[in-house]
Amino acid sequence: MSLGQIFLSEMAGTAMLILLGCGVVANVALAKTKGNNGGFLMVNWGWGLAVFAGVYIAFASGAHLNPAVTLGLAVSKAGSENPEFVSGVAVDFASISIYIIAQFVGAFLGAVACWLAYKQHFDEEPDAANKLGVFSTGPAIRNSGWNLVTEAIGTFVLVSLVLTSGYTASALGPLFVALVIVGIGASLGGPTGYAINPARDLGPRIAHAVLPIKGKGSSDWSYAWVPVVGPLVGGVLAGLAYFIYLGVFGTPIDFLAKLAG
Repeated sequence: MSLGQIFLSEMAGTAMLILLGCGVVANVALAKTKGNNGGFLMVNWGWGLAVFAGVYIAFASGAHLNPAVTLGLAVSKAGSENPEFVSGVAVDFASISIYIIAQFVGAFLGAVACWLAYKQHFDEEPDAANKLGVFSTGPAIRNSGWNLVTEAIGTFVLVSLVLTSGYTASALGPLFVALVIVGIGASLGGPTGYAINPARDLGPRIAHAVLPIKGKGSSDWSYAWVPVVGPLVGGVLAGLAYFIYLGVFGTPIDFLAKLAG
């Protein structure tokens, strides 16, 4: 693939992810929707299915959809000879930049599409916090240090399992990742709303800031760095841990073969 194709693939996949993911939040949070007050588990499943759809859209580029995944993959491949994200796309500054820029652009576009789909409900919603919550995450208890730790741990789990799934013998990758997202949300999503993806939070937050949303209030920029930095830290640590794992045990399949033999 060319870098232009990588850009279009990641942009389209991330846009689909955010349209459906922010869409389920809008359905639960905004006034007069059919899904109003559907609960946090509905949000978890909605985000899982959003990832499932996004992965299929961006399958050709490896479906990173997340700067933390891109960096985690890059770190995990650091010891490889001629490392590639996909066939013909070397792991280097240019490709990493294209992946990440495409993800942020796609996230912004997906958020705009979500706003258009729920425009009347945004107009009817009286609570500015609910409107912001459709676009971006916020902590249940605001403590930047601990919120950062939560985001880093959640992203570490995500990227570790994404890396591991790449060596499985099945073709269930998209479904596996979707279920991982549901599981992370149900288990670790309570403290911060589990961004676990810098593009997922910052792209829609920018959309919230620039769109003409009636009574939208603040975009909470004082918190915006947490769901960017935390996932990046978690993704890089997961990539580093997997790099060490490969050096000690080989791939998961190699490791299981050693145990069996």
